[in-house]
Amino acid sequence: MIGSKVIRTTYCSYNNPVFQALRFGRFGGYERPMADGDTKPQSTREATREAAKTATKSTAMFGKGFLYDLWYFAALSSELKPGKLQRYEMLGEPVLIGRTQAGVAYALRDICPHRAAPLSAGALIRDAQGAEAVQCPYHGWTFRAADGVCSSIPSLVEGQGLDSERIRVRAYPIRESQGLVFVYMASDPRTPEIAAEPPTFEGVVGGAPKIVERMDFDSHIDQAVVGLMDPTHGPYVHQQWWWRSSTRQLVKAKRFEPREMGFAMAAHAPSKNSRAYRILGGAPQTEITFRLPGYRWEHVKVGDKQVLALTCLTPVTETVTRITQVMWSDHWAFSLLKPVIRAGARIFLKQDGDMVNLQNEGLKYDPALIWIDDADKQAKWYQALKKAWTAHRETGAPFVNPVEAMVLRWRS
Repeated sequence: MIGSKVIRTTYCSYNNPVFQALRFGRFGGYERPMADGDTKPQSTREATREAAKTATKSTAMFGKGFLYDLWYFAALSSELKPGKLQRYEMLGEPVLIGRTQAGVAYALRDICPHRAAPLSAGALIRDAQGAEAVQCPYHGWTFRAADGVCSSIPSLVEGQGLDSERIRVRAYPIRESQGLVFVYMASDPRTPEIAAEPPTFEGVVGGAPKIVERMDFDSHIDQAVVGLMDPTHGPYVHQQWWWRSSTRQLVKAKRFEPREMGFAMAAHAPSKNSRAYRILGGAPQTEITFRLPGYRWEHVKVGDKQVLALTCLTPVTETVTRITQVMWSDHWAFSLLKPVIRAGARIFLKQDGDMVNLQNEGLKYDPALIWIDDADKQAKWYQALKKAWTAHRETGAPFVNPVEAMVLRWRS
């Protein structure tokens, strides 16, 4: 078929070496206590890096593995309360995210290396040195929130030579920006060299987010990403009187440009059959941007007023992806019509989730998928971006964005 591409997809496997290492604890602690109270290294740094490199090779495959050395959205800053321990799962890894009484966010692997109890079931205390630490609920081992180092093992008695500070749980780099919390998932957990800082988004205005909606999709992040960026499913999946109809479709021509670690549909007037924009009045201009590993945001300007609709895709496991939609605005419509806009966002998410479930009925047979130009060009760009990022991290060569500026045309 001219202008098309056949993509092989397969169901995701848990055989990824890095995933297995995380799952079975090889990245969970630098030392493992032995029966006699001694310690020994679990793995060498070289072996860890080799496992990460081997696993990275599979992350560019569509529908398999994850991208590493990137910031993933975890939570809203307002959701982290001082002293509260919260358990998350990200990229198949249990992560404890919390905030110290001093107000500093932290993230630790949510497995105690002693007997595997979740640390999030414990408590935040001050250890003997005065540092804020997470205390395991099982045997009281404490791990400093700042770096994951074990600062206390209560069962030890005088004369037993175990140095608790040789034991640690994985501490993830964590950042707060614009009221959002990001966690950095490194390919080498022992030496997480941060490749870049988290993204910032133009249009965070009007104070706290006006709308926040979440839903877990039963799909790999790749399927969720290409589904949400797909420009032609709207008239069929999102048929509402206030949005679009399958009986009234128009030919669209939109200019796309490369952006940092992604691409954007350049600023343009919304399509005439996108009725929801009419509530904003005036002459709105909208720009839609995508960035690795899974951020898609629409920034709308109407005169001096703005709307930002950010969608964050966070892999929970190989087969579950959390979709978080956050909207900011200083436009009057978001004060007056907030319940209506929230209901619309929920409807859209549910419709997309229902379609994912329906799509899974076909994907379980591992079919070949046909991606066509121009309607599926964004999906092709996403796959090319994944490959470019993987090559960058494997070889150390500069990241080169493969997206070229062009106009895409489709009917929807």
